[in-house]
Amino acid sequence: GRKIVIFPEGRLTVTGALMKVYEGPGAIAQMAGAKVLPVRIEGAQYSMFSRMRGKLRLRWFPKITLTFLPPVKFDSPAGMRGAALRDYQADKLYDVMTDMVFRTSNIDQTLFEALLDARATHGGNHRILEDIQRNPVSYDRLVLGSFILGRKMAALTPGHKNVAVLLPNAIGCFLTIFGLQAYGRVPAMLNFSTGAVNMSAACTAAQVSAVVTSRKFIEAGQMQEDLKILAQGRTVIYLEDLRESVGVFDKLFGLYSRTFPASVLRSSGASRDPNSPAVILFTSGSEGVPKGVVLSHRNLHANRHQAAARIAFAAQDIVFNALPMFHAFGLTAASLLPVLAGVRTFLYPSPLHYKVVPELAYDTNATILFGTDTFLMGYARNAHPYDFFNVRLVVAGAERVKPETREVWMEKFGLRILEGYGATECAPVLAVNTPMHYKTGTVGRLLDRIEYRLEPVEGITEGGRLMVRGPNVMLGYLRADTPGVLEPPPDGWYDTGDIVKIDEQGFVTILGRAKRFCKIAGEMISLTAIETKLQAAFPDAAHAVVAVPDRKKGEQLVLFTTAENLERKQLADGLKKDGATELMVPRNILHVKELPVLGSGKTDYVALNRLAREQVKE
Repeated sequence: GRKIVIFPEGRLTVTGALMKVYEGPGAIAQMAGAKVLPVRIEGAQYSMFSRMRGKLRLRWFPKITLTFLPPVKFDSPAGMRGAALRDYQADKLYDVMTDMVFRTSNIDQTLFEALLDARATHGGNHRILEDIQRNPVSYDRLVLGSFILGRKMAALTPGHKNVAVLLPNAIGCFLTIFGLQAYGRVPAMLNFSTGAVNMSAACTAAQVSAVVTSRKFIEAGQMQEDLKILAQGRTVIYLEDLRESVGVFDKLFGLYSRTFPASVLRSSGASRDPNSPAVILFTSGSEGVPKGVVLSHRNLHANRHQAAARIAFAAQDIVFNALPMFHAFGLTAASLLPVLAGVRTFLYPSPLHYKVVPELAYDTNATILFGTDTFLMGYARNAHPYDFFNVRLVVAGAERVKPETREVWMEKFGLRILEGYGATECAPVLAVNTPMHYKTGTVGRLLDRIEYRLEPVEGITEGGRLMVRGPNVMLGYLRADTPGVLEPPPDGWYDTGDIVKIDEQGFVTILGRAKRFCKIAGEMISLTAIETKLQAAFPDAAHAVVAVPDRKKGEQLVLFTTAENLERKQLADGLKKDGATELMVPRNILHVKELPVLGSGKTDYVALNRLAREQVKE
């Protein structure tokens, strides 16, 4: 009946986040039949007695908060013994701890309020953002710049609710996002890699009548013709013009706003509701016309805190982000998460510069790198073995990480890639491998407070279609055929469209997209599984498989490959060595110089399906 206090980490944190959790406290609680009362101590890390000295802004009298959560009782499965029992107890206790970290995080505030909180915590002079101009800016500069820029944009968009943003990864893009929010506008982030037609459809869906961009960016990207189409019936606002129009009064207003931000926000029209729209992103269009995804402030905060509860971002880290902010991964995980957590972040405008990115990662002493499989393999092929000498975490998402990508990163740089999984509709991270919980071939364990269910799929015996619900799931869709009409997910459940299996430890394995399965002679075939076997059999080329109608068998397979001399017999022999059945061998082989990809690095299956239907007869 007595009470004891145990620190499950066994030591005081030196990262400011959750460290290794020992199984001992969980074992003690279970053997004693006792409940575990999770307690979070927040703020002590900023005291002069902190073990974080030299890494955080310390003060004599920091605000310290103790949060007590409801007691937890956990029982192990019957018959579990030995090492399996200890692992179960450790995992269970770790989940209790990460859930506590997430539940005690503030997700009920707007993004601008979080920026002001970060400034108060880490200091207005803390240099937090840098881009290729190599002129780092502090929190004070971010707040001041957001208010000045936001006021200018608000004057040019009276009565506007949603404003499109067509900008690369740079400080100007970050300021534009927060400047719009400071004056009650919702930034709609245009994916410029999809072309003018898709961008126009996106603007139609979100009822956008103004676009913020940069002349320098348009010229560098040779997008003059795209902008002409996009500008039809819409106002185009150039950042260069706004910068030139800033006068003495604007600067004085900026200084006032930086000093008294709450006063300005009360009169600027900025939203104070965390459940209101914060940003509109657009699906990649990999399977059709892009849809607008409306994410609230709460969605974005929930997801960044869910991720931060599992992966430790330390104050001494430097994040290198080349992923565009029109992509949910690049916006939430690689930009908002570190900047609002006080972690210095370097923004680079294009992930496709395979020789430049490694060199700049070396030059900036980056410790954390985000990327997709395509981009990471590009960096590995072009980087010097010492370019990533300071990197400790490499986090991948948006597409499956191939075994050869893992191997080259481990062999060349000695780095393990942490693969995650998500969707734009989920802000975006749903699961991720971590240094604490890692299993090759999976995308890690689901994050805290994410409910899931697996719906059975006809013809597929293993796993099911993943449905998720949680605080990070979007407010709803905007579609081009029903402009401005928000379509929320039914009862909060989002259908990922992915076929997955989840093991006893909670690790998620992606078996393929539901739309990436086809039926041949009555058998369900995974196109993703075929591509995996192709990559193993012919690793020196890139491959993609799509299905087109077939009168006799229902559907037939079409292979697109960069292997110039690959023929069907060689293809069949290679696949069958890897255990493929006859039905998994594509009948048609189309040779291409390179596979089309979207801005996110994903293969453009819409383009490949269209090409296959044109060249292959039923």
